[in-house]
Amino acid sequence: MSVILIIDDDKLLCRSLQIQLEAAGQQTCLAHTMQEGLASAARIKPDLILLDLNLPDQSGLLGLPVLLEKGHDLCVVIMTGNPDNKAVIDSMRKGAFDYLRKPLDLDELFAMVEKVEDRKKKVRSHHAEQPALAQPSLDDLVGAHPQMIGLLKQIGLLSRTRVTVLIQGESGTGKELVAKILHASSSPGQPFVAINCSAVVPTLLESELFGYEKGAFTGADKTKIGKMEFAGEGMVFLDEIGDMPLDLQSKLLRLLQEEEFVRVGGLETIALKARVVAATHRDLQAMVEEGKFRQDLFYRLNVSTLHIPPLRSRRQDIPLLVDSLLARISAKLHCDLPAVSEAAMEKMKNYDWPGNVRELENVLTRAAALSRDNRILAEDIVWQQARTPAAAESQTEPFTLAEAEKQHIIRALRENDWNITHTAQKLAISPTTLRKKINDFDIRKPPG
Repeated sequence: MSVILIIDDDKLLCRSLQIQLEAAGQQTCLAHTMQEGLASAARIKPDLILLDLNLPDQSGLLGLPVLLEKGHDLCVVIMTGNPDNKAVIDSMRKGAFDYLRKPLDLDELFAMVEKVEDRKKKVRSHHAEQPALAQPSLDDLVGAHPQMIGLLKQIGLLSRTRVTVLIQGESGTGKELVAKILHASSSPGQPFVAINCSAVVPTLLESELFGYEKGAFTGADKTKIGKMEFAGEGMVFLDEIGDMPLDLQSKLLRLLQEEEFVRVGGLETIALKARVVAATHRDLQAMVEEGKFRQDLFYRLNVSTLHIPPLRSRRQDIPLLVDSLLARISAKLHCDLPAVSEAAMEKMKNYDWPGNVRELENVLTRAAALSRDNRILAEDIVWQQARTPAAAESQTEPFTLAEAEKQHIIRALRENDWNITHTAQKLAISPTTLRKKINDFDIRKPPG
């Protein structure tokens, strides 16, 4: 049995629904304004609220967020006779469980009540079974493939020491997760400091790592400790180490060799107590051969290497990952744990996942967010299609201003079906000027 609150100013409709629902064994309560509805929701704590959009004192759309605050597991279904598609989007965005058009279909309404009761059972079971969220652990690295088992063993062994570790793997494989698990296993309670070497301006990266003294440069009005010092006896995670500038690589090398550093503009040496772990998706050995990465730093970082296999090489782990990720996604989205059809699972197992686990999580998040019947079907699994070589070539970054202008003109011509007059209007130039540029750049219309 569910407790159902009906908020609608149509008293005849409310009474009719009350009779039908109570005949089916449900408990109901009626309210005809938003204020009455809010008071009733606070008093009876309903499982389901049937909410009309057009109430005399306030729009149901405005009252929806307030009602949802009354209970974490509360389901609110919007009812309206207005054919307003924008209201559908707004209702779902603001947290409505579903949206029903008037006149109501009783079969559809009873099916809705059954869905709410099923959801109530699952939520209670989920709360009883799920422990509180904890720090990353070895259990977060989901997988039964031999390569993953080997990775787990290595993490366990390395957690007993504080040697420098290099984590290698493609983008999206979970390099930072591995670093956090290693940190939690070896130095729990100590700081974990992550620095993305590709996201920090090279001129600022040195001061980010080592800190600076007051007056070291313009704007340095006070002494600031760096990430290496702040980490204490914890871990400094240098993500995308392959993007670190060569001049800073030499300073990092000295830091690892001497286990001490000096703040920018300072003289006092500071002992390095933190463990340094680096990660990259690049082939550092190839970068060394090309002169883009210091060989001595590579050897210093490569004391022990953890390699994370790409998802396409351990397809047998995809069902395990799907279950784990959907549990996390459903908790984040405050929705039921969706079921996955066999066709959808096969579709995911047969895909190469160039974005690895991160791409899988994004695809599942989208599918779960758009799922209406708590079931993910094959058509719900949608990923970004790879560009064709021709498309990739057309989007290649131009090297000169003239090349950029040429490509811009070609795109404009294509968009306007190579009509000179229309293209010239779009480019805000005369047709004569456009023809001259076409001739100068030797632009030719493709055959057909």
